[in-house]
Formats: sequence, structure tokens, C-alpha cells
Amino acid sequence: MIEATTWLHGLTLSLSKLASVVATLAILRVLLWLFNILVLLPPFDPLKSLPGPDGGYFQSYINEAMNPNVSPDTHESWVKEHGRTFRFNGFGKFDYRLLSFDFRIVSHVLTSPTYEKPWQTRSFLSRLIGRGIFSMEGQVHKIQRKIISPAFSSQALKHMTPVMYQKAQELRERWLKILSSSATSRSTTEPEKTGDTIIDVSHWISRASFDVIGLAGFNYNFHALGEESEPVYMAYRRMFAIADRGLNFRGLLDLYAPWLRILWPGRDNTVIDESLKIIDRAGRKLVANKKAEITNENCCAQEKSDKDLLSLLMKSNMSSDPSKRLTDQELLEQCSTFLLAGSDSTSVAISWALHFLSLDAAIQDRLREELNSLSVSIDKANDGPPSSRFPVTSLPNTRPMFSAYSLEEDWDRLDSLPFLDAVVRETLRFSPPVHSTIRVAMKDDYIPISHPIKLQDGTLLQKGDHVAIRKGSYIHIPIEGLNYSEELWGSDVRTFNPDRWFNLPPQVRPPAHPGIGNLMTFSFGPHACLGNKFSTTEMKIFLATLLTNFIFAPAPDTEIQKGNSILTRPFIKDKWELGTQLPLTVHKIHSDN
Repeated sequence: MIEATTWLHGLTLSLSKLASVVATLAILRVLLWLFNILVLLPPFDPLKSLPGPDGGYFQSYINEAMNPNVSPDTHESWVKEHGRTFRFNGFGKFDYRLLSFDFRIVSHVLTSPTYEKPWQTRSFLSRLIGRGIFSMEGQVHKIQRKIISPAFSSQALKHMTPVMYQKAQELRERWLKILSSSATSRSTTEPEKTGDTIIDVSHWISRASFDVIGLAGFNYNFHALGEESEPVYMAYRRMFAIADRGLNFRGLLDLYAPWLRILWPGRDNTVIDESLKIIDRAGRKLVANKKAEITNENCCAQEKSDKDLLSLLMKSNMSSDPSKRLTDQELLEQCSTFLLAGSDSTSVAISWALHFLSLDAAIQDRLREELNSLSVSIDKANDGPPSSRFPVTSLPNTRPMFSAYSLEEDWDRLDSLPFLDAVVRETLRFSPPVHSTIRVAMKDDYIPISHPIKLQDGTLLQKGDHVAIRKGSYIHIPIEGLNYSEELWGSDVRTFNPDRWFNLPPQVRPPAHPGIGNLMTFSFGPHACLGNKFSTTEMKIFLATLLTNFIFAPAPDTEIQKGNSILTRPFIKDKWELGTQLPLTVHKIHSDN
């Protein structure tokens, strides 16, 4: 007994010494890493020679560069003082980062395989939406993109427009009922206010857009517009409500020490884990059922009419080289990517469009007039009143629904409306859903420049020269900043002005401007947004449906500001704790208006 006790005591001491040694080595490694980062490397960083804002050794300018409420002023002042290309402090002077408004630099960074999304960004996105096309790099990303691209062809998109019309009309009906109920309840006490009410448009459009991607993406109806109770929809909402608060200190700890989530999960991680389990179970069932349908179709030579993204993706995947096919898990993770990109980013863009239109009645009336004129021309072309392939019940005393556009062939007419197109483009310029993006150099590199850079020692780099970048350096791509550049867009760059799209300056036309649709909003290069046309199509259909039935005005005594996490969302000033909100005064258009 005594010998056993002695042996256990000796073992305990040995384990204690081993733990002490391991802890000491870990601490030494962290100290060495900090010494390398803070002391050894900074003097040799080539970005040190570039112009840029000064500050203390640990002073950070990340908020100034990435907070959409201050970044336009910051970018403007930095460009005026330092030129189009400069460096700024990330977490301090030991963390110089490159920021450029030179398209030659931006193009090089976004198209070269030398630059990738930082592992922190990919880890954060992978945690929420899996290893989909947004969070992968290199050959894996290339294979995923090749397989996914056919699902976003123009023809495939055209087959999805009926779903967008259906949900836009369903949203219209829900709002008409809200306005009717509100008017009835106030008619006896406030008869002068029976025509309008306050609606949080961002909340409702988010629900409608989630339904759109459910049907267009997977032929699955979340019924989010009906009742907010569907498990997968609610799981996403809970998860992204946490993500929208931004990456706090605990979030940073989880990135660098993911094992903490197991030992000390905390409330947020528990909610995210539970949400991911719900999404994973539903996704696996969805993928399995869809695969069975497609397999049965191939075996039985049945003709299927499935045009949803998942069906197209799976068919494309099956026809690819077997060595380059996506696994079921990868297909599942693409579904999560579709849900984020196809619902949240588009709903945010539609919400901002209604916000900007509410602030300018003249622009709103002009767009409504264009939409109504097209509705009349389609009615005449169809030789009768508009019809809809969707069974929707109209409410009394309202303008006829915008259902004449619900046929696929009418989409081309709507898409060709010049002012609607200008409003959509100006919205995406003025408030891109993604404020900015970051890349990291995977090896030392030299980036060519197009505009002069005056270095700290007075040396002038000219067009054709290069900026040296060391491995591990971060490059910020100012998506909104380039959309707000006065040098590119003119002195009225901070004015919501759709008319600018009828006479663009030469510097924002191809080939001078490399972005999709003369914008940086959808980026360009290997990581350009595949769903750009899907997003603009949904925007046009929803704006057409809503503006021909409602008038929008700002909510009284309410100031809307931007909040930037994964996406740039609307918030009520000084009420951030309430989450994303965009209350607008909504007025019903009567048939005699």
C-alpha cells in the first residue's frame, strides 16, 4: 500500500514537472513570437518607407479604415495628404498595412495567387458557413468555382425570376395587411393618420429574401414571410445576430485557441454550435433527397424541371471529372454559402435602396413613374389585364399588382429600364453590402503602381515602379472607399445621384475601371462574386413590386447609420443593442392616386 502511494506520488510529481516544462516552453514560444513581431521584424518592413498617418507604437487605425461611419472622411483625408497609396497602422507600428486607391495595385492583389484571404478571416467564415467558396483559396477554390459557375448562368437565372416575383408579391400582401390593420386601429383616434405606418423594412425584406434563396437555391420554402418559426431560418438568424456584433476579445481568443470552445464554450458559442447542428441536419437531408431525385431522373429518363441552384450544382458536379467533384460535405457547405450570399447581402442592398429613395421623394417618384409606364405598356402588349402564374389575393382599394412581370419573358423589359438600373447601381455604389476586404501576402512580392508615391525619404516612385511587400503583410482593399473616391467619381461622390450612370467619367469606365458593372462592389478576378446578377435581379424585382404599391419616407426622429461586421447593415443611431433595423414610414398607394 505504501509502495503504491509512493509510486502515485512520484507519478504526480513527474506529471507536474512535465506540465511545468510544457507551460514554460509555451510561454517562451509566445514571448519569442512577440519579440519577433514587435522588435525584430518592424525595422525591416518595406512598408515602413511608404507615406501614411503617424501614431503611437500601439496606436491602431483599423476603426478609421473599416468603420463605414468614419471611413469616408478618413480615406479622403489620407488620400489628400499621402496620395493614392499609403500604409497605416493595423494594431500598431509593428503592423503596417497597405491601403491603395490605385487600380493597378488593387488589380494585382486581387488577381495574383500570391495574395489570399487571411487565415483569421477564413477561419471565422468557415466556422459560420463551412469551407465554401467564400472561405477557400488556391486549387480548392478554383475547383469549387468551376463547378458552381454554371448554376449562375443567365439562362439559369431567368428560370429563377418567378420565385422572386412570388415572394415580392407575398411581401406586398403582408405589408398591405399591416397598413390596413394599423389604419383601422387608428381611424377613430387619429383619422388624419390612416394612410401610413412605420415598418421595419430591413426585417421584412430579410425574411422575404431568405424565402427567395430557399426556393431558388434548394426548392425549399422556409415560409419566413409567413411565420418566423422554421428551425433552419431561426438557426441562421440566431447565429448571424451574434456575428453581426463583430469580433470581440473572446472571438479573437477563439480564433487563436479554438480548443477554448470545448473547455469554455460560453453562451455565444453554445448558440452557434446548436444552430450549426440544426443547419447541418437539415442540409444533409436536403442534399441526400436532391441526389436521390437526380439519380432517379438519370435512371428513369424522366424530365425534371428543377431549376434551383442546388439541382444545377449537383448536375454540374456529377458531369465533372470524378477526381474534381465536390463531396457531399462540400455541397452542404456551398448551401450555407448560398444562404448567406443569396439572402443577407441582397436583402441589405434592397433595404439601403429603399432608405435612399425615402430620403429623396423626387428620385422615388421618377422611378415609380418609369415602373408604372412599363406596367401599362406590358398590359397593352398582353392585350388585357396582367395575369400571374402565382395565386395571390389582391386587397381592395389598391393599385393592381406588378404581376405583369411575373412571366419570364417580361423580365427582359424590366431589366432594360434605364432609371431602375441606375438606381440599383447607385445603391450598390453608395452602400456596398461588403465594406472592404483584406488579403495577405503568402510570399515576398513587388506590386506595380500606376500613380506616383512619395516615400518617407523623399524618393518619388513613378508609374511602372514597384512597391515591395514582405510575406505576411496585409493589404486592405477599400471597396466602399473606391466607390466613394472623388478622383474617380467627381465632386458629388457623396450624393445619391442615379443620373451619374448616364454620363460616367472616363476613369470609371472599362478598361480603366476593372470592377463588375463599373463598381468595386462585386470585386473582380478569381474571387469576384458569382451571384452579382442574381442579386441585381432580385433588387429590381422587389423595388418594382414595392414602389408601385407604396410610398416610402423616413421614420420621424430616427437617424440611420451603418454598422459593419460581415456585411454593412442599417442600425438606428445610439440603439446598436437593438440590432439591425431600418424603420420607414410606408404609405399605401390607392387606385385613385
